[in-house]
Order: sequence, then C-alpha cells, then structure tokens
Amino acid sequence: MFGFFKRKENVFQALIEQQASLSYEGLRLLMKYFETSDPQVAEELSIKEKEADEVRRILIDELNRSFITPFDREDIFALSRSIDDVIDYADTTVIEMVILKVEPTPYMSRIASLLKDAAYEIMHGVMRLPKNPNVALDHAQRAKALENRVEAVYREAVADLFSGPEDLHHVVEMLKLREVYRHLSNAADRGDEAANIIADVVVKKA
Repeated sequence: MFGFFKRKENVFQALIEQQASLSYEGLRLLMKYFETSDPQVAEELSIKEKEADEVRRILIDELNRSFITPFDREDIFALSRSIDDVIDYADTTVIEMVILKVEPTPYMSRIASLLKDAAYEIMHGVMRLPKNPNVALDHAQRAKALENRVEAVYREAVADLFSGPEDLHHVVEMLKLREVYRHLSNAADRGDEAANIIADVVVKKA
C-alpha cells in the first residue's frame, strides 16, 4: 500500500521534471533559431511545445485522480503551468517573427541566452526538490537573478527601439519588434513565477 502511494508521488515529480526538461530544450531551440532563422528549427520548437502540452495534460489528469501528491496540489498545478508557459512563449515568439517577417536582433539573442540559462536553473531546481530542497532554492534564486537580467535587456532594447523613429515604415518596424520583445519578456515573467513557486515549496517543506 505504501509503495503504491510512493509511486503516485514519483509520477508527479517525474512529470514536472519532464516539463522542465522540455522547456529547457525549447529555449535552446529558440537560441538556435535566432542564430540561424532556420524554418526547420522553428518546426522543432513547435514540436517540443506540443510535447510539453501533452505532458501537462497528463499531469493534470493524474492530479485530478490522485489524493497523494509530493507537495501541495495548488503548487504542482501552478508550477506546471508556469513552466509550460515559458516554452509556450518561446514558440509564439518565433510564430510572431515569421508572421511579422521580423529578423532576430542582438537584443533577442541576449535575452534568449539568459532565458535558456534560467530554464536550466529551473530544471535543476525541480530535480533537487525531493532530496535537496536547499539546493533547489539555490537554483531558484539563480533563475530569478537571470530573469532580472532579462528585464534589464528588455528595457534597453525598448529604449533603443524608440530612440528616434524616422518615418512611418520605421514606426511599423518598431511596433513589430516591440511585439516580439514582449513575448520574450512574458517568458521571463513565467520563469520568475516558476522560481518563486519552487522557493515557496521549499519553505513549506522545511
């Protein structure tokens, strides 16, 4: 009987870890897309996003059918949602770039690199939650520091964008880029949320 409950707890941990891993892989593909503008990379990112959605659907189904969870049900749901949102925004960033015919900028590459590093920290934070909560907290704090750096680059990018519109065409291009930057900023916000939830879980487990 106790073995059954333990297996159910392990299911949630495994699914959250899988989500975090897919999110990290998605951010690596986002970086690669910014480097290459390769449609095949965009397709690979889209596939990863769909895989992540499927894992989240399975997690929610398990959550609806289980009484025993490794930590609060609300925290599991929220952590799963925020991690999923990160790869969602990575995917929609590329979709918007294709639709709006926007080329990657150095600011985008800098943001994507920071987001990838933050996703790596979140992935390891999730992995360390069961046995090394203090280490998980360290990873969460590193992720938050990286997300803060994303916001700093985002503000720098927007300031540069609006530094001197020359004509209507320039204004249109500015608005397109601003839309893409906002998607990247939203990804950072969701990563920050995931890091906060990991920290909350550690406090509750203490």
